[in-house]
Parts: sequence; C-alpha cells; structure tokens
Amino acid sequence: MNPTRTALLSTAAAALLAVAGCSPAGDAKPAAAAASGPPAASVNGKAISQSTVDLIAKQGAAGGRPDSPETRKAIIDQLTLQMVVADEAIKKGLDKSPEVVDQLEVIRQSLLANAYVQDYMKTNVISDDAVKAEYERIKATISGTQYKARHILVAKEAEAKEIIARLQKDPGAFAKLAKEKSRDTGSKAEGGDLGWFDLQGMVPEFGVAVSKLDKGTFTTVPVKTQFGYHVILLEDTRPVEAPPLEQVKPQLSQQLQQQAVKKQLDSLKAAAKIEVAGVPVAAASAPASAVAK
Repeated sequence: MNPTRTALLSTAAAALLAVAGCSPAGDAKPAAAAASGPPAASVNGKAISQSTVDLIAKQGAAGGRPDSPETRKAIIDQLTLQMVVADEAIKKGLDKSPEVVDQLEVIRQSLLANAYVQDYMKTNVISDDAVKAEYERIKATISGTQYKARHILVAKEAEAKEIIARLQKDPGAFAKLAKEKSRDTGSKAEGGDLGWFDLQGMVPEFGVAVSKLDKGTFTTVPVKTQFGYHVILLEDTRPVEAPPLEQVKPQLSQQLQQQAVKKQLDSLKAAAKIEVAGVPVAAASAPASAVAK
C-alpha cells in the first residue's frame, strides 16, 4: 500500500464502542429475556424473544460470523442455558451479592453509554461536504514520487558484475536474466518486476540507488544490501496521486465520525466532577473505549 492510500484510509486504531451482548458465547446478558417481541424459546415459562436472537445474529454477522439457521440455533441454545443457570443463581440469592450487584451496574452503565453513542452518531451524521473537505485537506499534503523498477538479486558481487557486463551488451535481456539468475522468489517469475513502490518501502541502499537512476537505465555497479547484490533497472516514475474520493469516502466518513464522538466524550468528561480516592482528577481526553464492557 502506498503512503497516499495509507494516509487516506487511516482510521482510529480501535473500534468506537461495541454494543454489549454481541457474542452469545460470553457477552449475552440474562436481561435479554426481557426484550420485547415474539418468543424464540421459553425457559420455565419465561420467554427469550426473537428480537434478542435477531440482534445477536445481526451483530455476529457484522463481525464476520454467518447468519445461518445453525448459528441461530447455537444462539438460542446458549441463551436458554444462560437463563437456566441464571435462574439457579437467583434461587441461591446470588443476584443480591455485592459483587454481582456491582457487575450488573457496570453492565447497565455500559449499555446506556453505548446507547448514547449510537444515538449521537444517528443525530450527528457526517455530511458529504465535511468528507470532501477532509479529503482535500489530506490531498493537499500529498507529495513525492513513485518508482517502477526491476531487479536481479544474486549472492556474490562477481556474479552481479557478470550480469551487468551482459546487460551492457544487451540491455533488453534484463527480464530474461532475472528469470534465470535472480534469487528473489517474489519477482523472479515476473522478470524481476517490482511494480510501483515508494523509496521508503525499500531498504536504504536500494532506495538510494533507484533515486540516482534515469528512466530506462540500470545500475552499472552492484548494489549491496542485507539480502545480497542487486542489479536494478528503473523503468518509469510518476508523482504520487491520491485515490479517487469515492474510493476512500466510507473510511474518511468513519474517521470523521470517530473524531466527532471522541470530541463529544471529551466534552462530557471535562464538564463532569470526577474524583478518585478523594482526589479531584484533571479533565483528560476520553479514550474511545471509555465505556466499560
């Protein structure tokens, strides 16, 4: 991936705030049974709603798990087992234990916080104009050159010099010699073709050598790197260009939305009176994962 695409496609390192209960294996909560909708199953007369199963299946699909009859059966199986075990816990009074009460409160706060974030994103949609402005801002910072080259990699300097001597007699034989001689298995079959690249993606010695070549010329002295000795042919150069707006629009929109949510969370945190162990805490930037899970 070239540096332009990297800049335009970059998003926040972590997801915003995952909705609790997305995984039937561990995140689904006993409270799911209270959800409205036609029942998908019941346990001792208490319903597990179809809407709960739909929600978990939808969130699983968003994470790459197929929404299939088998998956939905597994979800229902897990929820019914969870409800059976939860009922036994209630019979033993475990729902009244301080630890469980505390955990339930954390879960409640997490769900509410996630609901707030989801609502904020729905009511503060990133406009096309904002996306375009961000695209133009990044585009204006893009500069540099990309190179298209071939190379032949060998183990010994003498062999590289021999290849250079043959190329000086027949410059058109580069691809043929690369297929015969090169130790680079990634480009050997393509006649040493490395495609388009930027110099930062190459080891320094290789990049320096390429930058000194004119189009259509090859190195007349073997280029030594940690991989061996290279003979390099520069085929073409071009200025770095930004990909089309439509290609990166979804990623830019997501990035701007994440920034807007973070700014709102920071604002809420800054306005709150927060104390830890009796010591006031200075307002700090709220991380995107501020909501406990």
